[in-house]
Amino acid sequence: MKAGCLHRWYHRLAACLLACALPCAGATECIVPAKPGGGMDASCKLLRRVMQSEAGQQDFKVAYLPGGIGAVAWSSVVSQRRGGPETLVAFSGGSLLSLAQGKYGRADVDDVRWVAGIGIDHGMIAVRGDAPWHNLKQLLEAIRKNPSAVTVGLSGTVGSQDWLKMALLAQHAGFTPRQFRFVALEGGGDSFAALQAGHVQVISGDTSEAAYFMADGKVRILAVLSEQRLPGPLHSVPTAREQGYDVVWPIIRGFYMSPHASQEDYRRWVQYFDRALADPAFDRQRSIGGLQPFAMTGKPLSNYIAQTVARYRRQSQELGLVR
Repeated sequence: MKAGCLHRWYHRLAACLLACALPCAGATECIVPAKPGGGMDASCKLLRRVMQSEAGQQDFKVAYLPGGIGAVAWSSVVSQRRGGPETLVAFSGGSLLSLAQGKYGRADVDDVRWVAGIGIDHGMIAVRGDAPWHNLKQLLEAIRKNPSAVTVGLSGTVGSQDWLKMALLAQHAGFTPRQFRFVALEGGGDSFAALQAGHVQVISGDTSEAAYFMADGKVRILAVLSEQRLPGPLHSVPTAREQGYDVVWPIIRGFYMSPHASQEDYRRWVQYFDRALADPAFDRQRSIGGLQPFAMTGKPLSNYIAQTVARYRRQSQELGLVR
């Protein structure tokens, strides 16, 4: 066989193998349990980029199902109103915190099938590009001196992860968490929209949401809540620790699916993510999306989720936040 023919044959074979490796033949639906523009939206779009780069998987739908910081999507999938063998739902550490605090009603970690954890995000604090504060100390001092003059936009209400990030920073800055003024919004997309419109002066959010808005200079990131500075577009942003506030907030991002999906469908998705997460191409897409490496699927992920929710529940009980 001539070299040119062999080359074409090899690529046809590779395309066939990739198509066969995909978890399902039909359209993939990825449910974002929030409005467009936040971290869970970014997770679905990351997966879409990865799957559409593979032969045979062009039909990928991102669907938005906001409400209750994930509660509406959870209920819809558990009750079988939404979801099937081709449907994944994005989740984050905030979803697990809400689950731990009883914000999903009588829900339990075993109510869904945990498929894959694909990356680690981190908390961050941001202001508008023309704001008077250029570091975290300046901002927290302004809030401490006059709490009513600064409004913080965040996803959820008292007890949400965005609220807790600010609460921990407030404690380190010498004022009580309940002093700062905030507006509860539905997801990171809403928070950035409110910041741009001037409805809030600060947002407590996640780094994966911030990188895109930071590029055009309209948003200034004052601190990332990571142990060390992050690589990529946020490498110049100091951590809260560097600025004297020992607050670290990592956030897992990933996907779950309906408990009504068959074991075979679940296993097929787990196997797909096992392969995808081992591919350097996935790591490149994850970096573009502002996430740090993390890869866990199936039973190990389910155990990790159960332990994380139990830890969040203990912490929330200590703060009097559990319903």
